[in-house]
Amino acid sequence: MALSKQQIEQISSELVEAEKSCLPIVALTDRFKEVAYEDAYAVQLTTFDTKVKSGAVIVGKKIGLTSKPMQDQFGIREPDYGMIVDQMVVREGAPLQMSSLILPRIEPEIAFLLKSDLKGPGVNVAQVLDATEGVLPAFEVIDSRFKDWKITVKDSIADNASAATMILGGKLTSIKDLDLRLIGLVLEKNGEVVSTGAGAAVLGNPAESVAWLVNKLAEFDISLKKGEFVMSGSLVKAVPVEAGASFRATFDRLGSVSVRFE
Repeated sequence: MALSKQQIEQISSELVEAEKSCLPIVALTDRFKEVAYEDAYAVQLTTFDTKVKSGAVIVGKKIGLTSKPMQDQFGIREPDYGMIVDQMVVREGAPLQMSSLILPRIEPEIAFLLKSDLKGPGVNVAQVLDATEGVLPAFEVIDSRFKDWKITVKDSIADNASAATMILGGKLTSIKDLDLRLIGLVLEKNGEVVSTGAGAAVLGNPAESVAWLVNKLAEFDISLKKGEFVMSGSLVKAVPVEAGASFRATFDRLGSVSVRFE
């Protein structure tokens, strides 16, 4: 590791404050030129240790940068992951306040609800499907605590994979007889179609994305738990958000999810 324990704790503290104040900070890799992946994940884990000690409950995980459109958008060529706590999940239909965000973008995703624990290494798609209770249509609002989204994958990791808010649709669908690769998506903004996609955009199969996560978490002796949900990654390029905008994502056979910003 290139960063000291004190530096890791300082960066984590600054990110927590940036999230509260909505005042972004200078990117980690702009401040420290020799940042290792272990440093970035250490910052993330320190942040969540702080949040859990303050009463937050970890309810899921998220995978980011899983599709080519998202990797192209940010110039990053590998996935990353983050944690989800209860305060990050909002009720569908409840308007999101722009004043609580910095420079948000929205992503339509397929969320997996787990019926059993998953722990790597060596987990494959078949094991992910066997451990899945069902899938839900979902939105993730991403937001960088680093200025102007000028980030590398290490910055994204340190900043909890740029996670901000999760909105889960109300329909849980069994994956029996579903080919998640073929699930189509229509994304609408203010009633107009802005993007379309399919499950195969996410590492070839959203379940492959979850398998990647489980095996990556094993490096830190972390597992996915029964009852947690996993955001498997955006099917399309993230869309900028502004006050007054309404979004609806409709997934073939999975239903829809919607959100409005004020």
